[in-house]
Amino acid sequence: MDDYRLIADGIAADIADGRLRPGQQLPTQRAFARRRGIANSTATRVYRELTRRGLTVGEVGRGTFVRAGRGSRDGDDGLVALAEPAAAPVDLELNYPVAPGQADLLAGGLAPLLRADALGEALRPVGVAGTGAARRAFAGLLSTDAWTVDPEHLLCAGNGRQAIAGTLAALVPPGQRLGVEALTYPVVRAVAERLGIRLVPLAVDEDGLLPGAVTAAHRTAPLRAVYLQPRLQNPTGASLPHERAVALAEEVRRLDLPVVEDAIWSFLRPGTAPLAALAPERTVLVDSLSKRLAPGLTTGFAVVPDGLRERVAGALRAGGWAPGGFALEAAVRWIGDGTVAAVEAAKRSDAVARQALARELLAGQRVRADPCSYYLWWELPGPWRAETFVAAAARAGISVTPAAAFAVDPRSTPSAVRVGLASPPLPVLERALGVLAGIAADGDARG
Repeated sequence: MDDYRLIADGIAADIADGRLRPGQQLPTQRAFARRRGIANSTATRVYRELTRRGLTVGEVGRGTFVRAGRGSRDGDDGLVALAEPAAAPVDLELNYPVAPGQADLLAGGLAPLLRADALGEALRPVGVAGTGAARRAFAGLLSTDAWTVDPEHLLCAGNGRQAIAGTLAALVPPGQRLGVEALTYPVVRAVAERLGIRLVPLAVDEDGLLPGAVTAAHRTAPLRAVYLQPRLQNPTGASLPHERAVALAEEVRRLDLPVVEDAIWSFLRPGTAPLAALAPERTVLVDSLSKRLAPGLTTGFAVVPDGLRERVAGALRAGGWAPGGFALEAAVRWIGDGTVAAVEAAKRSDAVARQALARELLAGQRVRADPCSYYLWWELPGPWRAETFVAAAARAGISVTPAAAFAVDPRSTPSAVRVGLASPPLPVLERALGVLAGIAADGDARG
């Protein structure tokens, strides 16, 4: 193992054991290098590794701070699960909704699969093409009145992260540039780092990505592809208006750029045509069942146009990112018997109720959110900064995510946090939002 990783492991242990506390500032990298007797370049790699693990966040002009607890990268959300110091921590970071009665619905669909003959068949190896039944089921799940998915355009992966990684590996060579929204899904940042892809932040407004930003970035130095979440963008909740989506489709077609469309939260706002319907010859749409159902038994899938299919399939195979046969067969049954549709409908109602609660309790705050989504973007009042607010929330037993977890350019990190609404029961969420509103109003931002 590289020396810098051993050093990072030691600091991670200090964070896990409480010797370094949430919100505590680390020495400058130069001072850290002097204390440890290591090169400045090694210190830089240590700090970069701590940030990659989600243990620290840097703020331009202020330094590097310990996040609100220990990091874990389990789950499709790509965020950090934080262990909080309070007796009853409330997790408003990870965002996995669970509908009432969901477990019973899922269990009913699995029962026939547990027969010996069916189970034996489901446990056989499956390639990235999945099975014919899975492709047909996923195509039906994604198709809308405005877009009919051809099952032969479907590829499958173990989860959504792998579908994204395989697609990016196929489209963007190491060292080349990928355009992304200026605030983007943290998993994409991690995947890009591992693949050696350079992320280029693209300007956005309250409605999402600006088509002209793609042209401007491409003119500076060629992009190889664009990644975005056009509907219910994480973390802001923005959805591209139809007119802007059409303009974006025309722009990427003119520039001859492929697009990776992440549709992970789109089931909460059904009926809207995806970007893949507007530029089908160049758009790879990726999705998974992790949000629709649960992260523990999931599969990812991608709708890939003919011209890109072999490249994406090859990258998925090379990464060892084929799906599990049992997960595919379970998904086919849950889609076919209506379980997925029932759970989706329940989660759409739940998300609306949670957003209404948040609007009531955070009235007067600078909050951006879609009324259908499971998260909100909170631009903090002065004198709060994101890291000090995160630390204050952690002391109250509540974890939220600072803007730095999403910012592509650390020099342009807003003083904001993302608040996930999906995980706690409604009464717990109500109390937690009330506490956060009180912290924001208090104004004691010493951290």
